[in-house]
Amino acid sequence: MILMIAVLALAGCRSIRRIGESRQSIAARRLSGQGFKAMHNNKWDVAETLFSDALEVSSADDRAHWGLAESLWQRGEHDAAIEHMEQAVRLSASDPKRVQRLGRMYLEVGRDQEAQQQSLAALATARSSADVWALRGDCLLAAGHLPEALAAYHRALALQPDFPEVQLQAAEIYHQEHRYGRLLATLDRLQDGMGTDATPARADVLQGIAMRQLGRSDEAQKCFVRATEKDPNDSAARLELATLLLDEGNVEAAKESLAMALRLNPNLVGPNALGGESNWANEVKKQQERLANEQHGFDMPASLR
Repeated sequence: MILMIAVLALAGCRSIRRIGESRQSIAARRLSGQGFKAMHNNKWDVAETLFSDALEVSSADDRAHWGLAESLWQRGEHDAAIEHMEQAVRLSASDPKRVQRLGRMYLEVGRDQEAQQQSLAALATARSSADVWALRGDCLLAAGHLPEALAAYHRALALQPDFPEVQLQAAEIYHQEHRYGRLLATLDRLQDGMGTDATPARADVLQGIAMRQLGRSDEAQKCFVRATEKDPNDSAARLELATLLLDEGNVEAAKESLAMALRLNPNLVGPNALGGESNWANEVKKQQERLANEQHGFDMPASLR
């Protein structure tokens, strides 16, 4: 009899504890939900406070860890953000969305090997996710595997045809491979989806390069001018424009464009580049080629992240 009473008492204690934990979990979820609402309304400070409060109620709330990770990431606390994102992945039993986001964070801070691992883990359970294929492509690109990266981007675009970040990355690879017809086709689709005015300046620069290579100089010039209007601080667009103008024999206009590029980036050409017209012309061409080789171009515009 005494043993039975003890067993019942123990069972009752466990039941009460589970009820308490359940209430904590519900309260934490409610706070997390409020945090995500604040985050979507761009109230990051409020969101961070709500996610922190949720974790004080229940440290096992994966959504609170995820939300706090995003809040910390937004204000540049990348290491702390990654720690919370790792907790979110663990507590959610490796939810593919959280795995993909963790991989993206790793990649953006240069932890490429860990990003590779997360991209493969995400693909193992979410092969129908365009975001996961995009991450896989970016990881392969970071490793210098352009054909494989392009194949991954194609998988992403097959799942989500209008995917600006991926379309721009694919265009960058076509540029590196000198496949200008495919580059233009990709950017045409990007412009159809976003509108010409909304596409990033880098897309206009790439389009202009392809147009110039295909002998369509007038269209190339319009692209470069449009790029400078969208991003007045883009020295690369102005250097491309200077090169095009020089090819057409418009030396004075080319000098003006180069001068603007130099004001934006004094390191574009050497100190003696403007010593003579022929020397200047050779320097512009040389520096344009150097820029093309060094311009990885794989950093996505902030507006597209």
